[in-house]
Amino acid sequence: MSRTPPPAPVSPSPAMTLALALAGGVAAWAAFPGAVRAGGLWWTAPVGVALLTLATTGVRVRRGALAGLVFGWAFLVPHLAWSGTYVGLLPWFALATACALFYLALGAVLPRLQRARAHLGPLAVACGWVGVEALRARVPFEGFPWGRLAFSQADAPTVALASVGSTALVTFAVALAGALLAAAVHALLRLPAPPGAARAVPRAVPAAAAVLAAAAVTAVGALVPRPTATEDGTLQVAAVQGNTPVAGLDFNAERRAVLDNHARATRELAAQVAAGAAQQPDVVLWPENSSDIDPYGNADAERVIEAAARAIGAPVLVGAVVDGPAPNVSNTGLLVTPQDGIDGALQDPARHYVKQRPAPFAEYVPHRDFFRLFTDKVDLVTRDFVHGDAVGVLEAAGARIGDVICFEVAFDDTVRESVRAGAQFLVVQTNNATFGYSDEAVQQLAMSRLRAVESGRAVVQISTVGVSALIAPDGTAHQETSLFTTAVLQGEVALRSSQTLSTRLGAVPELALSVLGVVLLVTARRGPRGPAKRRGVTAGARPTGGTGERPSPVAL
Repeated sequence: MSRTPPPAPVSPSPAMTLALALAGGVAAWAAFPGAVRAGGLWWTAPVGVALLTLATTGVRVRRGALAGLVFGWAFLVPHLAWSGTYVGLLPWFALATACALFYLALGAVLPRLQRARAHLGPLAVACGWVGVEALRARVPFEGFPWGRLAFSQADAPTVALASVGSTALVTFAVALAGALLAAAVHALLRLPAPPGAARAVPRAVPAAAAVLAAAAVTAVGALVPRPTATEDGTLQVAAVQGNTPVAGLDFNAERRAVLDNHARATRELAAQVAAGAAQQPDVVLWPENSSDIDPYGNADAERVIEAAARAIGAPVLVGAVVDGPAPNVSNTGLLVTPQDGIDGALQDPARHYVKQRPAPFAEYVPHRDFFRLFTDKVDLVTRDFVHGDAVGVLEAAGARIGDVICFEVAFDDTVRESVRAGAQFLVVQTNNATFGYSDEAVQQLAMSRLRAVESGRAVVQISTVGVSALIAPDGTAHQETSLFTTAVLQGEVALRSSQTLSTRLGAVPELALSVLGVVLLVTARRGPRGPAKRRGVTAGARPTGGTGERPSPVAL
């Protein structure tokens, strides 16, 4: 008696492949903050993964690649809309397409990943997703990790997994849940006709089991404890959101007004402290670009900053653009004290930090002559910013502050190294004025919230225009501000020195999951080929007589 292999998952038609991929991209976009509501619909992220998985089931490499590209465009064109707010359609679409190409590669391998041996298809899909995101975070031009699945999960149970395996483990859980949902659909669409049965029946039990497994993977993070207690006491902070006169690129033309706004708000806080209406801060935090005038080359800017520090009677962390090393400039955090002023900040390595990862095409332009052939927008960056070569740990009021500047919050290693170097809490200095009223600010806040959980550290995100917030080590945001308002946030932040498992492991989970994905890809079963596939016959099944089992060429 011959044994008939179990039926293979049903492949979608070409039109259905594109429809599923498009819907999957929209679902992924909806998961992030600002897309549908301020906090996003985090649960649509696994749905997006499931739809792309279904779109690529049993298809050839070229169709899978096309599905991945459609998914990438549907996801990233709206997700990165802020990038074109003031520089136009071409840079926006170019960035979205460059990122979408990674999903093209993912779509090309998803059909084979789903054929992983020992029924490990969902695991292989999840590992593949981690590997593609890891690659996108590193290349080209130092990578662009914006839009990782993990960054959509700030309000989800899965965010707690960041304290165990950083963004890689969170993305893995989301992608695994999505792949399991796809497996449930596959189970329902496998319609074998048992001997003697007049019609096909759905396999409801395996489908239900896959759905329950997806729910379990999503909920498991709720079992991971999040740190809340202080270990090294607390620090009273004041974070000043001074606002800018205008939104967009032109805020640079009003750089003196921006500096004055932050200094004025700090002096007003000092008056409130003197009147007993506000708590005396141990340290005051200003955002990135709060002084786009180099205080070392402009005596007036130096006077304004130092006067603010003396008025408040506390160190002030200033985000400044500093000339040099020639012919470049530096995006720098300067810790200015009432006693030592500006000069003391630059002379002491523990009181200044130069951004290690300036943003390509925003703070420096690689291959400028080549890209000028496509757009003259590259010349909006008149002077390239240098790359800092030291970890951002500053010392003030007896505490060690991990300084993270703007887009650096998206990079695992930059944040992790400051915690490993002894940072007791984190400050994300950022300037969101360039992106107007877009979703960029709330997307960045979600990253800061994940970093709090990942590192077990309080995080203060302070922006020139918002969104700013004080974030507890468990990822909860407090005193969240609105865009383009002046605000001063005050409160105690917990100081912690213990390191989470995620901080200790570093990139190991990401590397391990990526390598596992490659192994499962290489060892996966080969797909159906030849005339049988073109006729829609299930691979491995042998047509028999009228009373035997026959494969069903059902399409989605």
